[in-house]
Amino acid sequence: MERYLNVLRLFWGAAIAAELEYRINFLIAALSSLGNLTGSLFGLFLFYQTGYTFEGWSWEEALIVLGVFTLLQGFSATFLAPNLNQIVRQVQEGTLDFVLLKPISSQFWLSARTVSPWGLPDVFFGLIVIGYAGSRLGVAPMAYSLGVLPLLFGMISLYSLWFMLGATSIWFVKIYNVTEVLRGLLEAGRFPTAAYPVAYRFFFTFIVPVAFLTTVPAQALLNRVESGLMLGSVGLAIALLFISRSFWRFALRFYTSASS
Repeated sequence: MERYLNVLRLFWGAAIAAELEYRINFLIAALSSLGNLTGSLFGLFLFYQTGYTFEGWSWEEALIVLGVFTLLQGFSATFLAPNLNQIVRQVQEGTLDFVLLKPISSQFWLSARTVSPWGLPDVFFGLIVIGYAGSRLGVAPMAYSLGVLPLLFGMISLYSLWFMLGATSIWFVKIYNVTEVLRGLLEAGRFPTAAYPVAYRFFFTFIVPVAFLTTVPAQALLNRVESGLMLGSVGLAIALLFISRSFWRFALRFYTSASS
């Protein structure tokens, strides 16, 4: 574990040093994040402006879901997209050969090789929205810690799904559109699952687990989550992580390398 932490420190240190050569990008990323958040707030406002509410969700409570969604967007832009979107390129160009030859887990290398600070504004704005809505609702400071665990498990689930889609590039080289479809489906997480019809709620809970990414952490923070959903969040994250690892090993059996 210590060896991997040292490697991770070297990876991220080099990546951040390279990215900071273009510091104006951070300002552009911050403005882009602010624009996206403004659009999301406006979309949510359209639902609530006439007194309409999602079933069981007040305006401030829906804001917490939006804040969690924005935070996850920042997590994806910082850690997932810079790494997992490159799996396709590694397969196309044959550079995956060199990754497999390294004396380190190939999944770890592909998942943590770099980091992008341009997703941090989304993390920052997401925390601001959550803090603002929580203060309006009178959420106790200790209550925020209740939402951390399901949020972490949601991140693990999101990573596992994204990695497995990236791994399919071993069979289907050009899968950029598939990852975009996943990101499009995850857009549904900006609203509570109660905003959707029953059939869609089932889909976003058991097929594409969007509910476990945003709604369940928000419910946990508000101290209104069912124990079954909490256990489901834990079980889903562990299962998907295990499946992603097994799926990667299975996929490598079909990788013929660039030289064969």
